[in-house]
Amino acid sequence: MNTPVYPVRWQDNRVLLIDQNRLPNEYTHVEISRVEDMAQAISTMIVRGAPAIGVAAAYGMYLGAREIRTTDRDEFLMQLIEIGRMLRATRPTAVNLFWAIDRMEDTARNWSGSVAEMSGQLLIAAQKINAEDIETCQAIGAHGLMVLPSSPERLCLLTHCNAGALATAGYGTALGVVRSAWTQGRLARLYADETRPRLQGAKLTSWECVQEGIPVTVIADSMAAHCMKQGLIDAVVVGADRITANGDTANKIGTYSLALIAKAHQIPFFVAAPRSTIDFSLSDGSLIPIEERHPSELYQIGETIICPPGVEFYNPAFDVTPAHLIQAIITEFGAFSPAEIIDLKHISV
Repeated sequence: MNTPVYPVRWQDNRVLLIDQNRLPNEYTHVEISRVEDMAQAISTMIVRGAPAIGVAAAYGMYLGAREIRTTDRDEFLMQLIEIGRMLRATRPTAVNLFWAIDRMEDTARNWSGSVAEMSGQLLIAAQKINAEDIETCQAIGAHGLMVLPSSPERLCLLTHCNAGALATAGYGTALGVVRSAWTQGRLARLYADETRPRLQGAKLTSWECVQEGIPVTVIADSMAAHCMKQGLIDAVVVGADRITANGDTANKIGTYSLALIAKAHQIPFFVAAPRSTIDFSLSDGSLIPIEERHPSELYQIGETIICPPGVEFYNPAFDVTPAHLIQAIITEFGAFSPAEIIDLKHISV
């Protein structure tokens, strides 16, 4: 393919989503014209990744708004808030979802024109969120390149889950840093954790890399410590679904253990995420709601059942990496130590 990947696109009066549940075997789009279908697409992970979820939710707000039949401003806003409530319920951990919905609701509240024109303004706002996210990811990539280890000249990086173009409006956060390193001749190879139970690393991160010719090696999650001990990894770069005011970071399950392993091997561990992923209303990671998903993700791969009957399951989708394990949080405004991100609170996005 070797063309830019845009998982969420507005085209011909509807949203086109890359169906990420069908990758890497099938590259296909799902057409979304109703907010109910957008909520379903988010909850079933047709679209996934915190920034991409935010963009999709913004378009979902518009899709719902254009179906509101009232000329009364207060009634319009009440119905819009109900639409937002439905979308908020889809994925509780990814803060970009809530940030985008808040921004869309603020757009409606601040609109001084007629109610008839309000839905059109919401579409403009959603398209702006979409475009801004691509620019943000490119800035994250550039800032990330500046803080990667200076030696060796060509680095071997490790990532977990998928924080690439598929997880954003395009380009990616953690994979944006990888892309920048690759284009600047600083990347020798990317190691991608398979990322059980949904295998986003094996399926999605590797797929993105293959499209662009980036050298990628998929490893089982349990191989990370061995690879670090063998000197194969120079740095770890991951994304984030929510970062609290003290720098604690929620990301795909398995990230915390990866950070502990990196610390044990004195390998720098970086988080790459937009400013909108920082939730300053939460003081620390213990307050982050952790989504639990259906146990079928654990006991079933494709059509194959891999566990015996009678087994119980625990399937949290995320874990929280404490701030002290993170060397830097890379944002569109630069790279900061976890203790320094509080300085970004005054920046509105």
